[in-house]
Amino acid sequence: MKTLLQINSSIFSSGGQSTQLADQFVSAWHIKEPETQIIVRDLANDPIPHLDAQRVLAFFAQPETRTPEQQAYVTESDKLIDEIKHARIIVIGLPMYNFGIPSTLKAYFDQIARAGVTFRYTENGPEGLLTGKKVYIFAARGGLYAGTPMDSQTDYVRNFLGFLGITDVEFIYAEGLNTNETAKEAALDHARLRITELTA
Repeated sequence: MKTLLQINSSIFSSGGQSTQLADQFVSAWHIKEPETQIIVRDLANDPIPHLDAQRVLAFFAQPETRTPEQQAYVTESDKLIDEIKHARIIVIGLPMYNFGIPSTLKAYFDQIARAGVTFRYTENGPEGLLTGKKVYIFAARGGLYAGTPMDSQTDYVRNFLGFLGITDVEFIYAEGLNTNETAKEAALDHARLRITELTA
């Protein structure tokens, strides 16, 4: 059975524009492929702990030497990795906050980037271990940033996912949402049209 993992990172949860676009895509996808198992991870309602020294030490400790607390940290990370490892399709709702990604999404990324688990170092450089996946990213922005030096999200997210072996990544932008109502509706309509095209 194909699994789709939806990751919502808006602080407004289901009220965020990026979440709503991701929801529309996932609903249309499920109609097209009803056998798909849908897993939703909402980082606003269920935030991921930010990386700290204790978690890093737990990740690098040998399994037989981990304390119960360290094992709990590893188990949390393992659950997240298991979800994304088994997903064939990944959908990310991505708002822009102060020119960057939400801190909750950064915390999620930090928990799934583990040497020897989701990537490994080789003589030829790092090798991502999460291959064979397709990612759709619904990027909602108040202003117009795509293709400009102000867009710090696109390259960062693409490079991070590529580091883990996920290279088939498509961005669907809804920009200028805070400009005026006309621009907002035009941007959302453009994103919705792309959703229709992708799920036809």
